[in-house]
Amino acid sequence: MSSRRLLKAAEAIREVVANAIVTEVRDPRVRDVTVIGVEVSPDMREAKVKVSVMGDETQKNLSLRGLQNSAGFLQSKIANRMDTRYTPKLRFEVDRGQENAMTVGEILARIRQEKDGATDDRDQNDSGDDATPHSND
Repeated sequence: MSSRRLLKAAEAIREVVANAIVTEVRDPRVRDVTVIGVEVSPDMREAKVKVSVMGDETQKNLSLRGLQNSAGFLQSKIANRMDTRYTPKLRFEVDRGQENAMTVGEILARIRQEKDGATDDRDQNDSGDDATPHSND
């Protein structure tokens, strides 16, 4: 199957799932969920739906279980939208990319802060009031 067709299918699945989560899924566990992307297998029998969930690990796990329980309903919505031989089986996973980016940003900020602190210390040491000039004797 062409990669263009897979990309179109992935985008259609992402759109259907994202809209259904916001407007039709009634499971209270599924909240603060954003669909980041979808990867479809070459045979279109499986689709990995990457989601971002606001909250702690407990909330993320609850939302994943709620999404997995809603998978059949979401697959029926996909079947209504797409004209394919198979409706992909949905598998949900938390996308850690945003968390990783935030962690890297925090590390870089800490390094920058430490570097600025070290520069300030050197500047204070260099601007000391030495009454005697340095000689290389």
